[in-house]
Amino acid sequence: MSERAARTPFPFLGCWELQEMLGRRAYDERELLEHLEEVPLDSIYFHTHSVFLRERGLPGPYPNDFATWAAIQVRDRVLGEKLGIIDPQDLSDLESLRTEVVSLIDDHLSQLGAVPRVIFGEPFYFMQSRVLEVPTGVKVRTLREFRDVLSTVDSSVVYLHVVEARGRKGRRRHDFATWVDEQLGLPELAAAMARLNPFPFGVEEVRRRLVALCDAVLTAGA
Repeated sequence: MSERAARTPFPFLGCWELQEMLGRRAYDERELLEHLEEVPLDSIYFHTHSVFLRERGLPGPYPNDFATWAAIQVRDRVLGEKLGIIDPQDLSDLESLRTEVVSLIDDHLSQLGAVPRVIFGEPFYFMQSRVLEVPTGVKVRTLREFRDVLSTVDSSVVYLHVVEARGRKGRRRHDFATWVDEQLGLPELAAAMARLNPFPFGVEEVRRRLVALCDAVLTAGA
C-alpha cells in the first residue's frame, strides 16, 4: 500500500506574499467595526489567515491581527480574547467570517459605556495581499516520497497547500488530503489529514502531524 504510485504526481508549490496598504486605519473599536463592514474580503483573509505565513510557529494568545490590536494596542484584553477564539474553519466562507467578527465587536461595544481607543498604541492599518505561487520543481508519486519531501520543504509550502487552499480558494479539503485520497486511494489517511486544523497550532505543528500520519500508514504497510 505504501508504495502505490499515483498516476498524477503531487507538485509541491511555495509562495510569496505581496502586501498592499488599503489607506484605512482605525483609532478606536467603533472605527475598526465600521471599516470591517466595508473592506474587501481579501483584507479579512489577510488579517486572519496570512498571519500563519508571517508567523509560522505556535500562535500566540491572539492568533489574528484584530485580536492582537484590541489586546495590545487598545489594551482591551476582553475583546482580544473574544476575537482570539474565532476559528475561521468553523465558518463556511470569508463573508461568514467577516459577519462573525463584526457581530462579536458590535456585541462587545453594546456592553460598554465608552468606546475603547488607542491612547499610547498604534492605529489598526487595514491591508490585503496577493499570494504568488512559486514552483519548487519537486513532484512525488508515492506516499513515502510525499512524506520525505513534506518533512523538509519551506513552511510556505505547507501554508499554501493547507491554509490558502481552503481559506482563500474555498476548497472543501486541503490539497494534501485531496491528492492522498484521489491519487493514492487512501481515504482514511486523507480524512485524518483533512481534520487537521492549523488555527490552534500553526503550520509547523500541522506539518509535524501530517508527517506522523504518513509514518503510521507507512509503518502499518511495511
